[in-house]
Amino acid sequence: MESQRTLQQAVEYFADYENCHNFMVQLRCPDGIVRCPRCKSEHVVYIPKAKAWKCYSKHLLAKFTLKTGTIFEDSPIPMNKWLVAVWQIANCRNGISSWELHRALGVTQKTAWFMLHRVRLAMQDEDTGGTLNSNVEVDETFIGGKPRNRHEHKRAIQGLKPGQVVQVGPRQSRISTMPRARQGRMPGRP
Repeated sequence: MESQRTLQQAVEYFADYENCHNFMVQLRCPDGIVRCPRCKSEHVVYIPKAKAWKCYSKHLLAKFTLKTGTIFEDSPIPMNKWLVAVWQIANCRNGISSWELHRALGVTQKTAWFMLHRVRLAMQDEDTGGTLNSNVEVDETFIGGKPRNRHEHKRAIQGLKPGQVVQVGPRQSRISTMPRARQGRMPGRP
């Protein structure tokens, strides 16, 4: 799969079900072998009309889809909307509101809110990545608000203008001309 650099490219790419299908199969089965999410059996067959797989092991709920066992499960929202939403949430530098997502996807604001919460929950899950817990280098960030709207002691501590680029960790490769931000300690780190 080629990478989609713009929202328009992502929408066009994921509009085709086959592209969504191939993308999800590649993510869920990196070795190329589809396994049953319940019993981990490799004895499965794809049923194109149902857009599902059938596991031939003896257990309940033998049919499963690409959504089974993911944040997309039990959702009537089609995969093309979900994948564009995930793309947009992951690529939006300042975060994204449910109103912005609802306008971009053509869904209701309530649906966009539901999608945002599911994706954010998945981004926090320890099984899918979890929180960052080692040395982290931040290249750029936006530090919000106008200084005149901040409390006096926060203006003195921060000392940065809104939208100013800062360096968090020391760089070994070159001398930085950017102002340095406060170094915070992460929980569990010395």
